[in-house]
Amino acid sequence: MAKATVEEVAKTNAEELAKGGEAAAKMMKSGAEAVTESGAASSAAIQELTKAYQELAMRNAKNLSVAMDAIAKVKSPPELFALQQKLMREGVESAINDSQTIARLTGAMFTAAFEPIKKQIETVQKTTQR
Repeated sequence: MAKATVEEVAKTNAEELAKGGEAAAKMMKSGAEAVTESGAASSAAIQELTKAYQELAMRNAKNLSVAMDAIAKVKSPPELFALQQKLMREGVESAINDSQTIARLTGAMFTAAFEPIKKQIETVQKTTQR
């Protein structure tokens, strides 16, 4: 069996290093793309969440105004008690629905932000397992 010359070993090592460098560059480029995609997705999700908060604030201000008008028109204690009960029930139902919407949008925001990076990590893991 012939001994490999220093030049042959150096050439083989250089080729392997070049392949490794190319693979690392490809992973870095892919990682940068994942971060860019993540930023764009999270930006869109944040805008949607912000819009939901704005709509919630506007709806709450309108509901408060309507409630104050209704209270101002009350003519008797029993009517006031009935109105209070109605407003409390509607307020609780609205708060539950609004919190569910905000929770769903917040979850979607985090999913959108981290999904590209998660996919990138899975790809890297698959590549390194080969």
